[in-house]
Amino acid sequence: MTPVGTASTPRLLALHTLRLRGVAEAEEIAEYMDADLEAIRAELARLESEDLVRYRRGRIGGYAHTPEGRAVGERLLAAELDEHGLRPRIEAAYEEFLTFNRQLLTVCTAWQLRTVDGQSVPNDHRDAAHDETVLDALVSLDQRVQPVLAALVEALDRFAGHQRRLRYALDRVLAGEHDWLTRPMFPSYHSVWFELHEDLLATLGRDRTTEGSP
Repeated sequence: MTPVGTASTPRLLALHTLRLRGVAEAEEIAEYMDADLEAIRAELARLESEDLVRYRRGRIGGYAHTPEGRAVGERLLAAELDEHGLRPRIEAAYEEFLTFNRQLLTVCTAWQLRTVDGQSVPNDHRDAAHDETVLDALVSLDQRVQPVLAALVEALDRFAGHQRRLRYALDRVLAGEHDWLTRPMFPSYHSVWFELHEDLLATLGRDRTTEGSP
């Protein structure tokens, strides 16, 4: 089991989850961050009283942060890194992660499309040899990115959720459940990877448009 690092405060966990997920209930935040539900509920009540989050009702209900809440979350992320001297470790892991990012996009594209008579067509998953090649590439990539994930968890324990969700999605894909690799708006491997990427960018105060990667 990967040793876990610094534990983030409920305040940071609540605001940061809303940064990554947009809208979420207390239960979703606690599950997403492996946090104590009552601590998250209490923190959301405080944040709401400070107008840092608001509860949205409707078809997609839940808490969402206000612009000031987003700003406070960003300050908490920066302070956490600097207080514990973690910035160099997270930056190093992030740079390693980027070396694998394009490779994952290549794997996902190959899962969605295959070449027939020189033309790219949607992959209907009837070509077992093609799918096996893609899955072999995915497993290889996952194995090579594991040390990066371990380094992140050893620095900040909140990264353990991404590690757990990637493992679960990979298991589902290997069990023959095709949606678990690339389906959007679903906890697929690609969706979790995307959220991990966003987490790293937010944690380091960076912008995807300036990092030079897709």
